[in-house]
Amino acid sequence: MAFSKVMIIGNLGRDPEMRYTPNGRQVTEFSVAVTHRGRDPQTGEWADQGTDWFRVTIWGDRAERAAEQFRKGNRVFVEGRFRTREYDAKDGTHRTSLEITADNVIALERPSQNDDGEFAAAAPARTPAANGGGSKGFDDTELDDLPF
Repeated sequence: MAFSKVMIIGNLGRDPEMRYTPNGRQVTEFSVAVTHRGRDPQTGEWADQGTDWFRVTIWGDRAERAAEQFRKGNRVFVEGRFRTREYDAKDGTHRTSLEITADNVIALERPSQNDDGEFAAAAPARTPAANGGGSKGFDDTELDDLPF
């Protein structure tokens, strides 16, 4: 038996795009950016150390909900199966795509309500300054809904 599972937390790089397969099954695709942060060895300050981009695909009823709820910039937790795919780009360069077939996608931001009591798109991602200048870049309460 083999088992492969990946879990990431990042921000949507584009709005989700939903479509239907020829037999009517929903599928939604979007990209998630995971930025790595660490201390700069020279200055001791926190700095971005690079970003990994993941192509995420989700199927069925979850695909429809993801397309309705998520927008570019939303912070999400994604859990699913991971694979890499190699291809040649239009410019002739050899590239590798990091792909996740999601089993679960959870919003890490609470949607805001407008004056009519309806839920609007989720609030923009929090920044370290908005969280009292903490070095983590997020509020620990955002992690309350994670399944682990």
